[in-house]
Parts: sequence; C-alpha cells; structure tokens
Amino acid sequence: MSGEVGTRLFGRDVSLAVSWPWAVYWIAFLRVLVGTVFLHAGMDKLLADQPFNAGWWLTGTASEGLLGTLMVWFGQNAPWVVNYAIPFGELFIGIGLILGALTRLASFFGATLMFFLYFGNADWGHGFVNGDLLLLVLFITLIIFGGGRIWGIDAYLEKTETVQKYPRLRYLLG
Repeated sequence: MSGEVGTRLFGRDVSLAVSWPWAVYWIAFLRVLVGTVFLHAGMDKLLADQPFNAGWWLTGTASEGLLGTLMVWFGQNAPWVVNYAIPFGELFIGIGLILGALTRLASFFGATLMFFLYFGNADWGHGFVNGDLLLLVLFITLIIFGGGRIWGIDAYLEKTETVQKYPRLRYLLG
C-alpha cells in the first residue's frame, strides 16, 4: 500500500510518494514527539523558581561558538529578548506541533532556535552530531513533509475560506 504527501515547496506543488503506509503516521508521531519535548522545555523554564536567564550562556559558552559575536551582543545589549523568546518560543512551538496547527510556522521557528543553539554551542568535543543538530533536522523534516496535515488542525485550516482565498497562507500550515 502506498500513499502520497502533497506539499508546496518554493512555489511549486510537490508530491512525495510514501510506499510504506505507516510512514505518514510516523511523521505525525515525530511531530507530536518533538512538540512534547518543546512544550516540556518551555514549561520547565516558565514554571521554574527563578526566572529564565540565558545571559550566562550568551556571554559565556556561546561567545566561543561560530555565532559568538552575535550571541555576545544579545547577552550585553538585549538579554531580555532571549530570556522571553526561548521559553515562550518553546512553549508555543510545542503547542503548535502537538495540535498540528501552523505546523510549518512552528517548525520554522523551532529550526531557527535550533540553528542558533547548534552553532552557538562551542563544545563539539563528542563530534558535530548532537541533540541540537538532530532536532534541527527533525524540524526541517516537518517543514518538508507538512506534518500538520496528518491528524492535525492544519488539515482543517487548509479547507477554510480564508486559506482558499489566500493560498499563500498554506506556507504557514502543514
């Protein structure tokens, strides 16, 4: 049995054949799994006894990474942006992925966050492949396969009159 996952990439309709029937469900499982990881991470930071503070990382460990100059600038000039963006970003990315709502948008911001965490990390003592890189790859996978169309709210949102009228909104859905 085979199936297809249809999506729109770079302005073109693309159909990806899936020869294994459970592959579509696997994508939905990955979406919910990654969403749960991010929801948990965001809730941990927001419900902690002390407010989340990334300043030590921005001006410390991250200052030695490939994006060191940018990280130090944020740590010295706008740490509050990062201190709010990370916990609330993780929370909203997690909710979006679990519900399958605005999946591509949530995955884009998740991939952006993981890009900065991966390249801001100066400690690759165990090699270049780590959890940050794997999450980045999973987010890119969710963007490509449109994981929100499988048991997600995006499947319903794409049928609404607003999305039909403004088809570019499909880039945010998935």
